[in-house]
Amino acid sequence: MRVSLKDVAERAGVSIKTVSNVVNNYQHVTPAMRARVQKAIDELGYRPNLTARHLRKGRTGIIALAVPELGNPYFAELAGAVIDAAAEHDVTVLLDHTRGEREQEVLVCQGFRARVIDGLILSPLELEPEDMRGLDDDMPLVLLGEREYGLPYDHIAIDNVAAARTAVRHLLGRGRTRIAYLGARTDSANSPAHLRLEGWRGELADAGLEAPDTLVGATGGWDRGDGAEAMARMLDSGVRPDAVFAYNDLVAIGAMRVLHERGLRVPWDVAVVGFDDIAEGRFGAVTLTTVSPDKQAIARLAVRALLRRLERPDERPGGELAAEFRLVERESTLGRR
Repeated sequence: MRVSLKDVAERAGVSIKTVSNVVNNYQHVTPAMRARVQKAIDELGYRPNLTARHLRKGRTGIIALAVPELGNPYFAELAGAVIDAAAEHDVTVLLDHTRGEREQEVLVCQGFRARVIDGLILSPLELEPEDMRGLDDDMPLVLLGEREYGLPYDHIAIDNVAAARTAVRHLLGRGRTRIAYLGARTDSANSPAHLRLEGWRGELADAGLEAPDTLVGATGGWDRGDGAEAMARMLDSGVRPDAVFAYNDLVAIGAMRVLHERGLRVPWDVAVVGFDDIAEGRFGAVTLTTVSPDKQAIARLAVRALLRRLERPDERPGGELAAEFRLVERESTLGRR
């Protein structure tokens, strides 16, 4: 039979309220009492009834995470981090993917699963500020990514311009002067692709170097094939960069494949920097230097912000919450040691 709070209380010789305080991690319990109750919990194998706990609060204990593409390693790793962060709060995560389509992003924002979830963490690509005006405020929403909306929602982001500048600065420090950017898109000026392009241009300008359009490679998407096609087009046009800063690791990996096929050695002929620090970049024939966003911090901030909205629905959302990033230097810029 299921072990109850009453059973634990009798074993520990305390009140049911004291056991409840320990189980719910309330602060005002002495260490000795906490240890006494925990010993009884361990001996009896007590497990809290999470469903009942959530229902008492008028919740389901389920939140949703919607990302553009679960097949993208970055979003898969981020989803894992969100699941881990939510589990620390006894919350289950429902995963959804929007394919990066504006209509699907609007649909999830409109709460089409509102009856089964307590709130939503959304990583949009195409969503515009006007899509979010007039949404139902009853469902808490936390946004991920670097698009600026200027709306009253918690927003977790890294500084894409600064991150791109860091990547380009590293390449300049390695003596590279013809640095290409692969992954440009003709979309919103607040999109991550545009912000990274802005950082690329700014760092080159500060170094006294030109940033011609011939060194900008547009892509229809951000997968390996998109990077390969953009790199091939640039080389076929007669443009020969000595370095590449790619929108993400997948674009960088596709570009490196074409460079190899054309007989150009990475990093000696062309150095390459990616973005996202996915596992694939750590195990290629040439390991990939990359900008590494702190995915665990992004996940923790997002889950905490969403749960805070649930606990304090009348409190104004906190706005921008910054997550850190770092540059991980590997063989694609340093060579093998």
